[in-house]
Amino acid sequence: MNKGSENSIKNNVTTIILAVLLVLTLFFFSYFTKTPSSFWYKDYSNITDEMKNSELFEDMQSGSSFCFLGDSITCGTETNGITWYDPLKPYITGHIDNLSHGGWTSQSLVERADDIPVADIYVVAIGVNDVDFTNTPLGTITPQEYIENLQTLSDIIFEISPNAKIYFITPWAILENDYYLSLREVFANELINWCDGVNRISIDPYPFIIDVLLNDGTDIYLLDKCHPNGGRGVALYSYAVLYQEHQRRIGS
Repeated sequence: MNKGSENSIKNNVTTIILAVLLVLTLFFFSYFTKTPSSFWYKDYSNITDEMKNSELFEDMQSGSSFCFLGDSITCGTETNGITWYDPLKPYITGHIDNLSHGGWTSQSLVERADDIPVADIYVVAIGVNDVDFTNTPLGTITPQEYIENLQTLSDIIFEISPNAKIYFITPWAILENDYYLSLREVFANELINWCDGVNRISIDPYPFIIDVLLNDGTDIYLLDKCHPNGGRGVALYSYAVLYQEHQRRIGS
């Protein structure tokens, strides 16, 4: 083989290697910039020591029994039974009950008073359907009516368990339109102002959740405009609840 042929082969091999490297570079660039990957996103399934500095987490560790009340997000209707609080279950040392159903509103829980079990701690995450179906037979008419339902619900709970503590989570977000989000804020503010911070405690995870969704995009966390998925979505929701409860303790 002459020297010219040898150089030609080397040049061809070099060209092929460079072409392969270019293809691989373009593939990985496209994958990591367009496809959700754990390489780029925070893992919200890890509960940090900071997040444990909250009244809710201490209640979870106290051996107290818990009852979660809510709608499809609490029921796990769209996620094969995976609830928004599933990532918190390993930290709850007491018994856990769940009374929830897809499509339920605050009025739905009032109507099912006989089904509410005895518990030490109640976590009520209801209101997304109240807001979404406002001015329809399914939802409440006004934020004030929403609070009236929650007042009735809390009265029922305190009859069942006089020494109970209730955590009320403000309505989850539906990323549908600005009108819903502004109305959700009105409902949330009514709830926050109504809770006394002692045996009725409000938690608003919305600011944390919406900030993550706006920065990272919705596809990695949501199944649709409302429901978190059974992986990163419920981890984000649980984390946001603990984060906001921690913020309440430190006064932020």
